[in-house]
Amino acid sequence: MFEQSERMQALTSAIFTQIDDMRKTEVAAGKDVITLSIGSPDMAPAPHIIEALKDSIDCCFNYGYTLSKGVPDLLNAIANWYHTKFGVELNPETEIHSLIGSQDGLAHISLCLINPGDVVLIPDPGYPIFSAGPLVAGAELYKMPLTPKNNYLPDLTAIDETILKRAKIMILNYPNNPLAATAPRSFLEQVVEFAKRYNILVCYDFAYSDLVFDDYRPDSFLSIPGAKDIAIEFNSLSKTYNMAGCRVGYVVGNAHIISLLGRLKSNFDYGIFYPLQRAAIAALTGSQNCVAETAATYQRRRDIIVDGFSEIGWEVDRPKASMYVWAPVPTNQSSFDFTVSLLKNTGVAVIPGSAFGACGEGYVRIALVQPEQRLSEAVTRIKKWLKP
Repeated sequence: MFEQSERMQALTSAIFTQIDDMRKTEVAAGKDVITLSIGSPDMAPAPHIIEALKDSIDCCFNYGYTLSKGVPDLLNAIANWYHTKFGVELNPETEIHSLIGSQDGLAHISLCLINPGDVVLIPDPGYPIFSAGPLVAGAELYKMPLTPKNNYLPDLTAIDETILKRAKIMILNYPNNPLAATAPRSFLEQVVEFAKRYNILVCYDFAYSDLVFDDYRPDSFLSIPGAKDIAIEFNSLSKTYNMAGCRVGYVVGNAHIISLLGRLKSNFDYGIFYPLQRAAIAALTGSQNCVAETAATYQRRRDIIVDGFSEIGWEVDRPKASMYVWAPVPTNQSSFDFTVSLLKNTGVAVIPGSAFGACGEGYVRIALVQPEQRLSEAVTRIKKWLKP
């Protein structure tokens, strides 16, 4: 037997794996399972994106290594997209770097700044890479509770000064996964001032920037005056353009930090397959009607879940963004036990809130990744189970 390293011992996907194994067992037994657990888009990219990929694949010269940073056309497309949508000015040469999915950058950024024992401030509940990346780098985690009482925003005043003196990075994510929460501009302004006071790098995960509903529009963190001094922002084409499997993301912001991450990545990989970069350019520069259509689809799906649950007294927040519903457990069970019961009794698979941290206990995350008919079927099954 080869013993795993100490850093591996800190990493776990136990709950996710358990739920998926149980889902597979139910499917193998012949049950029709409605999978609302994994947040993978079920829609396809727009035709003009697919056509750009097809055209580029046909060229036999497009199969070599690419620059890790990204081709100039892609970097310029990202800069123009940010300027158009958020009024943020970016230098394509120094303030943008492509990523093999935004998770690539979130996983590696701590290796650029963290020495063993340094502190990284992470949200709880939070997406698993927020803790995995820092742990691999040898960081000590300080978990910032996100609770309904504080509108799912971290209470910065509750963090002890001794922690703040050792903190190097703060990770934030709005619109949020798994909570589907949003952050007002006033809070982002507080974070900029706070990060400057304590010399903390803010890593802002903005992957759900375009999955927004009811005329809500989120602020890029970099649109806050002074944010570039202390922040980088991660974004992705995975959710906005339904390109999750393409693994095209990017990081923008502080030029010094971008250069550090670029140097690290130049030792790890050779960048994104060129045809995928051409598809990304088509996505960012082409018609954005497909983005509006995708957001409208998720909004309709959200309403099916929220309104359907309300009819049986299961009251859940109506999120303004993301592709998730964060729902309190409606029975006297732990989030894990409820998830198991739900799967076995209704054939609906979700993720227990405890998979995202201790503060997620008592909730489940429902991913809106099935067509409306299937979501309506899920609501019908759950109604029959909870209200026989």
